[in-house]
Amino acid sequence: MTHYAICVAVVAAGFLAGFINTLAGSGSLISLPMLIFAGLPATVANGTNRVAILLQNIVAVRGYRNQGMLDWRWALPLVLPATLGAIVGARVAVDLPEMTLRRVIGGIMVLMLFVLLVNPKRWILGRPGQVKARPGWKEGLLFFLIGIYGGFIQAGVGIFLLAGLVLGAGLDILRANAVKVFIVLFFTVAALIVFLVHGQVSWSWGLLLAVGNMSGAWAGTRFAARPGAAVWVHRLFVLVVLYSAVRLLFGG
Repeated sequence: MTHYAICVAVVAAGFLAGFINTLAGSGSLISLPMLIFAGLPATVANGTNRVAILLQNIVAVRGYRNQGMLDWRWALPLVLPATLGAIVGARVAVDLPEMTLRRVIGGIMVLMLFVLLVNPKRWILGRPGQVKARPGWKEGLLFFLIGIYGGFIQAGVGIFLLAGLVLGAGLDILRANAVKVFIVLFFTVAALIVFLVHGQVSWSWGLLLAVGNMSGAWAGTRFAARPGAAVWVHRLFVLVVLYSAVRLLFGG
């Protein structure tokens, strides 16, 4: 495969990852292997991927804000506990076997798959009459715990953020996605700084991947604004959770 063809494949993978990340999560399960295929060591690929995710989420946050879907009352208060949790998770993750953690999380995703299929209307519609004006301490604690998971292992954190926002807070899946990308934006800034300090970022590949991620994020927010989009986002979410569960349980 020529260098030009690999570059095109990286951009294409970035587009798909950005689209999936904006509407569901776990797009990194697509972009990370592509960066490794392009010749980057796994550690550098992991850091380089954060460049694309950062720029992707800037586009996604702006898109959701322009579409009037971003609920700042929920987005801003949850950033701090989630980010603090991610810092805690990252610090203790070095002492735990990652493969064991991946198997446990994969099993949790299988359970979540059943929740998605048993009551799809709850994900699509949320609980409009029961959503509080602002998150309380219970939601703060929940997102601190989700943040710890994000610090342990980045892949799939968007799925758990969505679950917390829909099942825990009662937001519908479209509003939840808007809050999710805002929180992940702050996750990524902290993570990228760590990788930069350790010299594990390739800016050339990261910016190339970001072209695809940003385009995918733009397309994702535009798709979310279409009538009936919530139904299709739920279906995409089911597929992403299924794929993520298989990768975490049976992947190498």
